[in-house]
Amino acid sequence: MSPPDDRRAEGPAGLNRSGNGTPPDDRRAESPAGLNRSGGPPACQPGETVGAWLCQAGQVLRAAAIESPRMEARWLLGHAMGVTAEALLRDPRAAVSSEAGQRFTAMLARRARREPMAYITGTAGFWGLDFAVSPATLIPRADSETLVEAALEHAPNARRVLDLGTGTGCLLLAVLSELPAATGIGIDINPEAAALAQSNATRLGLPAKILAGDWAEAVAGRFDLVLSNPPYIEAAAIPALMPEVAGHEPAAALDGGADGLTAYRAIIAALPRLLSPGGLAVLELGQGQAPAVARLARDAGLTWLEPRPDLNGIRRAALIRP
Repeated sequence: MSPPDDRRAEGPAGLNRSGNGTPPDDRRAESPAGLNRSGGPPACQPGETVGAWLCQAGQVLRAAAIESPRMEARWLLGHAMGVTAEALLRDPRAAVSSEAGQRFTAMLARRARREPMAYITGTAGFWGLDFAVSPATLIPRADSETLVEAALEHAPNARRVLDLGTGTGCLLLAVLSELPAATGIGIDINPEAAALAQSNATRLGLPAKILAGDWAEAVAGRFDLVLSNPPYIEAAAIPALMPEVAGHEPAAALDGGADGLTAYRAIIAALPRLLSPGGLAVLELGQGQAPAVARLARDAGLTWLEPRPDLNGIRRAALIRP
């Protein structure tokens, strides 16, 4: 993943001055008027309609420095009501039930504290698939789809696939969804993440076995394709990341050590025994890390190919052969 460097203030300016996400007066959970009792622009009209709730919620998220407050308010309200965001736009005068209003208020409080949307809704999309996510895992990023593209282009006949640091399982399962003859193993050091990835594999009906372990120590044998999105943020840089990342995503999945290369050293050292003849490793790179990771690969006697860039032109997917 490649979290941007966002130095905006972390604290929300609205919704709940007590900081615990629960309105001081529980009766206010049922009314959008309670979302903005003070400090916000008085443009929104009270009421129990979709439009009234969205107006108030947009003010709350704007005060919390959310970049697209009205759009995110629609996503959250849609999730709380069990409808799409597009459906809300079609009927802004529709009533919001008391139960949906309470769910929405709780979710809005979490987002105003800069908790990632995916953790609030519990799902994230990747490669056209829906993945369950939790605070035990990184949230799948569109940039990481570059690894899937590279794997399918350079290893279209892979049969045994290994994903190191699998998280939600998004890389492994996306590749398996495109290679019906392949099977996969995913490894994650966090047992909660491993259990979540296995649940995703089972729900998607894909042939993957997920294990808890430290990189490749838990597996034997050789693989046609090895995938990994390792932690690669320099430790000192993590506090400056955007609040959604620094304050909520798992530090162990972000922290690449003092130089950002600790995980690469462990993975690359194992590749000679993991890769089958003609096999391929596809590792996610942080911005500017390609030269350093290339040196590690060559020092291990591996063949370094030109990395595949993402849509922003950043060399994102390292391609390594035996």
